[in-house]
Amino acid sequence: MTRNRNLERWAPVIVLVVTLLIWQIGVMAFSVPEFIFPSPWEIAKQFAEFKGPLLEAAWKTFWVTLLGFGISIVVGVLLGFLVGSSRLAYAAFYPLMTAFNAVPKAAITPILVVWFGIGLGPGILTAFLISFFPITVNIATGLATLEPELEDVLRVLGAKRWDVLMKVGLPRSMPYFYGSLKVAITLAFVGTVLAEMTAGDSGIGYLMQTAGSQQRLPLAFAGLVIIGAMAMAMYELFSAIEKHTTAWAHRGSQGH
Repeated sequence: MTRNRNLERWAPVIVLVVTLLIWQIGVMAFSVPEFIFPSPWEIAKQFAEFKGPLLEAAWKTFWVTLLGFGISIVVGVLLGFLVGSSRLAYAAFYPLMTAFNAVPKAAITPILVVWFGIGLGPGILTAFLISFFPITVNIATGLATLEPELEDVLRVLGAKRWDVLMKVGLPRSMPYFYGSLKVAITLAFVGTVLAEMTAGDSGIGYLMQTAGSQQRLPLAFAGLVIIGAMAMAMYELFSAIEKHTTAWAHRGSQGH
């Protein structure tokens, strides 16, 4: 069991190292130019050369993403509670939210630029618009799928609808909620970078757009690596919080 756990712990690192080796060897073997597909070594050199600008741009993208993501949590939880607590609200709002989520956010960003100008506004709002839907849907699903038999028993014992939602429905929705956070935070980074590439004047997206227009692909790839690293770090953070706060939901998989 200990061996399996150690293997699971190191498996991502092993896969990453093997992937980088294959990538490096493949680029060298086929003599691929760096302006077409840079090698990991060339990307690492760009990290060393442009560490300051990359970290500054990453920090800008990070806190803009967190602002939009924070708004999405507040709106997503409130809207999810509203939709999931009432069958009428579920029937009325869910199709509309699905239709809105299907609209490409790249088509919305130019509209946000007209309304809020170039800068932070479009980045924050795009991160919010692209990430609130998973939170809303998961909270609503957790509440709407509460077993009718359990609700009937609680009603017989004197519980009101509000008591059922707050004391049973919300705790039951927590695994859904944390699952949605892990998905939503990655989408929030996508939204921020998209806005920065379209209407930004700073951040990783703007840096990547500038590097790409100058055919400096290693620097653009360095920006991609930073975005992936930040998203992965936030994903792992929410995973750790989930395991510590909803251990009861994972008790069936403790022995695996």
